[in-house]
Parts: sequence; structure tokens; C-alpha cells
Amino acid sequence: MDGVGIVVPQAMQDLGVRRSLVEDLALKILYLQGEVTLVELADQMRVSFGIIEEVFERLRKEQLCEVKGLLGGVHRVTTTSSGKARALELLSLNQYSGPAPVSLEHYVRMVRSQSVKEVEIHDADVEWAFRHLVLRHETLTQLGTAIISGQSIFLYGPSGTGKTAVAAAIPDVYRDQVWIPYAVEVDGQIVTVFDPHVHQPSSEPVEGETDGRWVRCSRPRVVAGGELTIEMLDLQLNSTARFYSAPLQMKANNGVLIVDDFGRERIRPEELLNRWIVPLDRRIDFLTLAGGKKFEIPFDLFVVFATNLDPRELADEAFLRRIQSKVKFDNLSPEEFREIFRRVCAEYGLAYDDVVVEELMTLIARMQQPLRPCYARDLVLQVCWAARYAGKPPSLDLTSVVQACRNYFVAA
Repeated sequence: MDGVGIVVPQAMQDLGVRRSLVEDLALKILYLQGEVTLVELADQMRVSFGIIEEVFERLRKEQLCEVKGLLGGVHRVTTTSSGKARALELLSLNQYSGPAPVSLEHYVRMVRSQSVKEVEIHDADVEWAFRHLVLRHETLTQLGTAIISGQSIFLYGPSGTGKTAVAAAIPDVYRDQVWIPYAVEVDGQIVTVFDPHVHQPSSEPVEGETDGRWVRCSRPRVVAGGELTIEMLDLQLNSTARFYSAPLQMKANNGVLIVDDFGRERIRPEELLNRWIVPLDRRIDFLTLAGGKKFEIPFDLFVVFATNLDPRELADEAFLRRIQSKVKFDNLSPEEFREIFRRVCAEYGLAYDDVVVEELMTLIARMQQPLRPCYARDLVLQVCWAARYAGKPPSLDLTSVVQACRNYFVAA
């Protein structure tokens, strides 16, 4: 997606947002910084030097800023007393002082041009993304078919069967990058989108000049679990700073949103399902500003619902129909369990012993427990912890495995 719609604005009218908004933003930054060069101001606002010169000339003409000297041949400027008073007024209305925002129209065009529904995905991409997991070929095919749809998927089955691990790996299927804006302007209000906790900037250099108001990132990976509330799906207004942060689904646009442990969140399942009936069906969402104004954004994300509950008990038929892909995860065959255990032993530096693992599977069966993917790592960790406590190197032997099972499983 390199460079799609990313053209460097050279003049104020090319930014797509009101001149006054840009000038107000510059004045707030000047006030907060005290003294900056025009180059530093351009860098903080992520706009070209030419645009900052335009802004500076306007602010100086209105006697809101003044030149304090030169640094490397570039003006060093600060606010005047009138500029300080005006900046304080602006900050009382809105304390946003980051990169200049993009317009809502530009944001919508960009999201649609980078749609998850248009990404080419092949079996090699799917095998690469899930290479660290032991999955059946038919499961990989189901996952790949669902992901290429760009819509949504239900991962369900008993606890400990690998649903969360699979969900977390789904974003790795995408091998490209997308552009994420720092902020979007909507009806004079600022909505921040780029989130360093969610968006991972690309380490690859970008060829040529690009609009600095956008960050090239891996496709987003947003995870929501038991902390999910209905409020997190709407604009978040900072009551002190007076600007908004985007909801989870907006941050996840062009990427993946994982709803883990679906049915166990603070939000009731029917609330979430009712909130997303239209977005999942029509691929658009509606957000509301504090004053009541609604605006439309794309709902362009691959939604993953992972649950160990029966989907039929969580959602009605109408909603399940909108989630057209459903993959059940079940307990392991002995061959799969051995392979997972072999990989976990290698990861923790233990010598794999097939005889010990056979005895372990017999012991698990005797405890009337199924073979679940989570057991390999959990039991190996028990072995390592016990060895560490005893002050000796960990070893996969029958004694350590029996003790691990005694610590791990609930006695009948």
C-alpha cells in the first residue's frame, strides 16, 4: 500500500482541513514550547516547511507571534502577549497539540483503498503465519478462506485448545503495510487514531517524500478481552484535554480486532452483537460527537470472536449468519500432542523423551483429562519451576512429570 493517496501537501489548501485549525494548532504548540524554530514547528506538526512559513506569516501579521532570532539561518519564533492570551483561549477549548489532522474524507478514502477485503492471501502466507503452531491442514484452509473474505470469524471450542494463540497469529498473515493517521478532524473536533500501543510503525524506509501526518504501519492488531465495555466502542472524549481518541474498531481499521473470551466481557454479548449488527453487515459504522453530531466511518476490519462457550448460546441465528466463518478447535490426537511437546521442550532447552511423554499421556488419560494444546507448555513450566526451586537443571523425566501433573491438575 506504499504511497496510496500519500502526497506531500505543499500549500495550506492541500491539507484538506481549515486554515484556522492549522493556525490555532501552531499557536498552541508555540505557546507550550516557548520558543521553537520554524523547522521544529514543521516537524512537530508533520507538515512541510512551506506550509509553516505560510502559517508564521499569518500569525505574525496578526501580531500573535514574533521572531526572537535566527538559528542556522532559520527563524526562531515565540508567541507575543496577544498570542499567549489567544493560545490560552484555544487550550481551554481543546488541548490537542500533536501532528496536524487529516480530513475525514481523506481518512475514509485511505481506509477504503487499503481494505482487508482486497488483500491477496495464499496458502504460503497462512502457513508462515501459523508456523509456530501445530494445526491440521483443513484448519489452515478454513482460516485462510475466512481471512481472505475480510469479514469475521468465530473460533470456538473447549478451553486450552489454542483459540487465543490462533487469533493472535491471524494479523501475521498480512505481509504488507498500511497508512494510519495521527489524527482526524471531524466538524472542527480532533479524533486521535494512531496509538503506539496498537500500531507498529514499519522499520522499512519509505521511498520519496510522504505526508507526515500519516504513519506507515503493519496492519493493526487490536485485542479486547474481559475489560471490554460498550463505551470502548464509541469515541472517547478526554474531559480535561477536550479532544477525542478513536474507539477500538476505528483503531483496528484495515487490520484485525480480536474479541477474546467472548461472552465473558463486562459487556453483555447481546449488547455487543446489537452494536455491531449494522457494521458487520454493511461495513460502515456511525460515531457520535459530544454535541450529538453523527458521522460515518468505514468498518473495514477482520473481526475475530474467540470463545470457549457455545456460540448458539451467545448469539441468535441472525447474528451467526453474519459471521459466515466458524472454526471449531478440539482436543489433540496423540501425534499432535507429541509434536507440540517436542517444540516446547526445544524452546525451554529440555531433551525430549518420547517414553516419558507416552507415560505422561497415559497419566493424563488416567486423570480423565483430554489432550489439550495448553498442557505441553504448562507442564514443562511446572518442571522448570520445580528444578529452579531445587537448585538443579530441569530434566524431563518421569518423576518431574508426575510432580508437574500433581501440581497442575485438580485432584478428583
